Amino acid sequence: MEFFETLDPLLRTFWYIAIPVSFIFVFQVLMTFAGSDAYEGLSADFDGNLEADFDTPLQLFSFRNLTNFLIGFSWTGISLYESIANPYVLIGIALAVGLAFVYVFFAVIRQVQKLAEDNSFKISSTVNRMADVYLSIPANMKGKGKVMLSVKGSVRELDAMTEGEALESGRTVKIIRIESENILIVEAL
Repeated sequence: MEFFETLDPLLRTFWYIAIPVSFIFVFQVLMTFAGSDAYEGLSADFDGNLEADFDTPLQLFSFRNLTNFLIGFSWTGISLYESIANPYVLIGIALAVGLAFVYVFFAVIRQVQKLAEDNSFKISSTVNRMADVYLSIPANMKGKGKVMLSVKGSVRELDAMTEGEALESGRTVKIIRIESENILIVEAL
């Protein structure tokens, strides 16, 4: 504590911010790499709505963004204290670097979110696609058969009917529409 007592008040303030925030930042990084990706209780709610939405990490007023800002602000102030004599310029640069840290965090998270892929199956995505008849399909909508097709990297076996001639196993067909929410209407190629 004697070290802090001899420091200029501005530099002492930067140190008082930097030390606890650095520990919090290291803890957040370790928890992120450990897979604890919890945002609950870490974001501010300024709109008075008591229902929170924690699905998105991109909230401007969050504990993580406050930590990022204070890391940039305090360590910039400490690093440039000897180089910049004017305290107003030093604080201005430290504020700019703190805001830049928050911006970089947003940019990195946005890029990571672009890597996410929705692989959920939607039967509507099968329309106008080709499929192979797996179980014969009776003619003129008189019964159901099955077709196999690949959608987003997974092979699906789905019920199918046709309005035309009977379709035997192994034949390639085109899906023209969906009936009753889960039956494909196909036609021969």
